Amino acid sequence: MDLKFILEALLFSAQKPLSLKEIRDALAGAVEHAEGDEFVLALKKTKEPELIAALEQLAQEHEAAARSYRLACIAGSWQFVTQPDYAPWVKALVGVKARPPRLLHAALETLAIISYRQPMTRSEVEQIRGVSVDGTMQTLLERGLVEQSGRAEVVGRPALYSTTAAFLEYFGLRSLEELPAADELRRIVIEKPAAPLTADPGLATVPPELLQTPVEAEAAPTAETESVETPAPAESETKPAE
Repeated sequence: MDLKFILEALLFSAQKPLSLKEIRDALAGAVEHAEGDEFVLALKKTKEPELIAALEQLAQEHEAAARSYRLACIAGSWQFVTQPDYAPWVKALVGVKARPPRLLHAALETLAIISYRQPMTRSEVEQIRGVSVDGTMQTLLERGLVEQSGRAEVVGRPALYSTTAAFLEYFGLRSLEELPAADELRRIVIEKPAAPLTADPGLATVPPELLQTPVEAEAAPTAETESVETPAPAESETKPAE
C-alpha cells in the first residue's frame, strides 16, 4: 500500500480541505483501528516533507491523467476540485451559492499593496495610494480578506494589517510566495512616523527635558567624560627689570 493512495482516500472522504496537521493527525489516529499493523504504526511517524512530496506526486499524476478534477493546495490545505470546464453541470447538481459582489478597483489596489508590503498601517497604505482608504479598509475587513495583526511601534501605536487565509482562498493561492512579482511596488519608499519618546525604563516618571528619541539615545555618550583640570600658567622666573 502506497502513502499517496492513503492520502487520496483521506482527501476523497473529507468534507473539507485538509491541512498537513489534520492529515498527520489522521495517520496517527489510524493506529487505534489497525490492531498492531506495523505499516500503520510506521506511517504515524511520517514527517511533513514526506507528506508534501507524496501530495505533489499525487497532484501531478491526476493532472497527467486529464481527469475532470485535480488536487489543489489552497491556503495551505489540500482538496480535490473539479476543473472549470465542468462548472455548468456541477452548478446544476449542487446549485449556485450566492457570492459577495466583486471587489472594486480601489479595494483590489489596496489589497495588492497590503499583500506585498504587510504588515502595514492604514496611513502607509494611503501614502502609496495617495487617497484615504477608510471605506476600502472597512470593506476588506468585513469580507475577511484583511485582519488586524498587531500594533506599530510608533507614536500612537496604529494598527497593523495583514492578509488572511480567506485572501489566499479568494485568489486560489497556496501561500503568499505564489503572488506575482511586484518589485516596483516593493521599492516605493514609505516615510515612517517618529518612534515614541523613551526614557530610562527604571523610572516611573521623567521630566520632559530628559525625554529623548531612540536616535538621540544611541548618540548619547555611554560613559561620563572625565573632567580635566587645566593647570594654571607657571609664573615667570625672570624678575622684572628694575
